[in-house]
Amino acid sequence: MLEENAKHAALRPQELEAVYAISRVVARMEDINTALDEIVQLARPVFIFDNLALYLQENEDPRLPRYARAIGRGRFLEADMAWGETIALEAVESGEKVIRKESVGNVEEDRNALRYYLGLPLTLGDRTMGALIFVRFGGPPYMPDQIHLAEFISDHVAQLLGHRELVGKIAELEAKRRLDDLQDDFIATVSHELLTPLGFIKGYATTLLRQDTTWDEETRREFLTIIDEEADRLRELIDNLMDSSRLQAGTLRINFQPLRLETLLRDIALRVGARNENMVIHLNLGVTGLQIQGDPTRLAQVFENLLTNAAKYAPDSPVTISVDTDGDRARIAVKDQGPGIPADHLPHLFKRFYRVPQKNSTSRGTGLGLYICRQIIPAHNGEITVDSTIGKGTTFYIYLPIDRSTKDGNTSQEVSS
Repeated sequence: MLEENAKHAALRPQELEAVYAISRVVARMEDINTALDEIVQLARPVFIFDNLALYLQENEDPRLPRYARAIGRGRFLEADMAWGETIALEAVESGEKVIRKESVGNVEEDRNALRYYLGLPLTLGDRTMGALIFVRFGGPPYMPDQIHLAEFISDHVAQLLGHRELVGKIAELEAKRRLDDLQDDFIATVSHELLTPLGFIKGYATTLLRQDTTWDEETRREFLTIIDEEADRLRELIDNLMDSSRLQAGTLRINFQPLRLETLLRDIALRVGARNENMVIHLNLGVTGLQIQGDPTRLAQVFENLLTNAAKYAPDSPVTISVDTDGDRARIAVKDQGPGIPADHLPHLFKRFYRVPQKNSTSRGTGLGLYICRQIIPAHNGEITVDSTIGKGTTFYIYLPIDRSTKDGNTSQEVSS
């Protein structure tokens, strides 16, 4: 503290004002480049320098400046710009300030050939983080009061670096905590989702195997139907998990072939409608005869996911599938008239494992369906978006390129996430 006060006493009022202004910049800034830009503007009126460079040991090549600014004569130089990398190295290794004068040509003809360097180590506690270099072309030499001011500036830059490092560590810890929470939530969700159908299968199979009871044919068939449906549910969950893993790894295969869009949508509507007896699906094929290139299995997976979502979250609502064109693309809208999705959830809807919180809901799911949709549609050179209004329902829009060629034949590629 005494040393700090002594340094302050060595500064003139204008220099003290610059130091306090720099302190305020350091206190409010997080971006180091923006802060250094302001520090340069504040310092130069009271401490003349032409070039300033910041070297950090964390750089892949510590000989390259992390920040460099030419503000005086140096801004007119090109290939021979002087940034003082050897001075920086010496200041870091010694932990002391380095003052050096250098001639690189005829000083009488070119003042820029005479260079004065001031190198200051950036220390935080007992650790040297890098060096701050000031360069003057043609003089004058650095005076003691100017060196004091430069030391104040280097101290503040070191504090700025320490603050940035601390913010980075906090962000890293927060990201790790969120990842841990996400993994815990995923394990809990997947465990629950897998155990639920397994519980049904085990329970009804055990019941059928009881030797102290005889079941009539209708009851036996009912139990077997439940076992069959829950086995399908279990298979669907495992398939979604596997597809999600393949999408993350970029190894999910897409087998392209010519498809008539209306035929694909009719088949999907019939299949989903058969599995959900209370669900009403309307097909509004405003444009017919559209052909696309796509994988029928993967596209069916997308539309089935959207329809299944509607059955879960808008159970009493009819669903309308409409087809239109948007330039060279087919636009398919899947619209329900359910409760809608709050706007703050829409940006996260396609994220892996994300589920919109539902009050008093018993709907089951892993939060993978829409994530898979978002990966499959771009693999078809398409786009998927969502629009929702509370109380009026949700609409998913899918855009797919129209195939206007007459060529047949199958091609395949892998999806990269």
